Amino acid sequence: MSLDLFLETDPTRLWQPNWTAYLNQLCLSALLPWFQSETPSARTWVNANALSSFWEFVNGTAFTVNGLRFVVIPTESIDHDELRIPQEWIDLPTWAGDYYLAAQVEPDEGRVSVWGYATHHTVKTQGHLDFNDRTYCLTSDQLANPELIWLTSELCQPQLRAELAALPALSIEQANNLITRLSNPELLSPRLAVPFQTWGALIEHGGWRQRLYQSRQGLIQPSILEWLQSGVSQLFNWERLELQPGYAAARSADLTAPTNVLSRVLEIAGQQYELQVIPQADQTWRFELHNLSPGGMVPGGFKLRLLTEDLQSFEGNEAIAQTSVESLSIEVALDPGEGIVWETEPLSEGYDREILRF
Repeated sequence: MSLDLFLETDPTRLWQPNWTAYLNQLCLSALLPWFQSETPSARTWVNANALSSFWEFVNGTAFTVNGLRFVVIPTESIDHDELRIPQEWIDLPTWAGDYYLAAQVEPDEGRVSVWGYATHHTVKTQGHLDFNDRTYCLTSDQLANPELIWLTSELCQPQLRAELAALPALSIEQANNLITRLSNPELLSPRLAVPFQTWGALIEHGGWRQRLYQSRQGLIQPSILEWLQSGVSQLFNWERLELQPGYAAARSADLTAPTNVLSRVLEIAGQQYELQVIPQADQTWRFELHNLSPGGMVPGGFKLRLLTEDLQSFEGNEAIAQTSVESLSIEVALDPGEGIVWETEPLSEGYDREILRF
């Protein structure tokens, strides 16, 4: 049996630059309301602005529902003989889901039919890995009835996921070389051009995946300093704001004139916060996290952390709220062209690692 869902939006208005992205956008538009009818807080696993960098390389969209991850794999095929899941969704530790849903998309009808599902454990223990296209295959008789998925998820099966080994780390030099090589637009399937573990280690890092995507699109992201000095008010998920002298002086004696800063709104543990990146003197930058609610505080136990581009710690890279505080901040000196990765603990909703290049 299949579960039929219909789009509330005209499919022609959901245009995407490639067919895989288009099918996934249709799936997202049909399934997100269905997930939210079960759990209003359901959402895509990563921020919507990051989805294109997934769909450029891999078929599938992940949703977070009640703390579980559902990965939907769309296809136009009318045959329901098998479900083929890209290896990335199964074997990358940070991408792996709890449930995998097979979906048939009919763009002209504005319909998405979910016709079966399986758990990660089932895929790993019963699925066949086809090394030619790096997909896990399950036959239709290995899939469960999608109408039972909510009952199954509520029962909390004892083992939804199989164990996975971490991937080997890449150095910045290795990542740069790979991005240069795989950016060639004549390379139609970069995911098959290098060994899986090497490929997986590259795209599991959100910042490197975004760089590869942008490079293949012919896009060059300016440095933070270049962007703050330009007239562009927004860049990806960030805004450029101007701090007035009184506000700036409260945070740094060096800032006595209107100052452009980088600003991003985050949702953490159900509340909205703002992360600012504020230029200081001598190539020093201040990262500051504060609660946007009037009188709101950063709760005890929250952390703001900075990492090098290859995710290494360094001295003074973490700020921890021992008790409730007005803000968390870290100052770091960065060389021109150096990249930094930020993260919070707890993680913000839809978090996907990015590299801010200074």
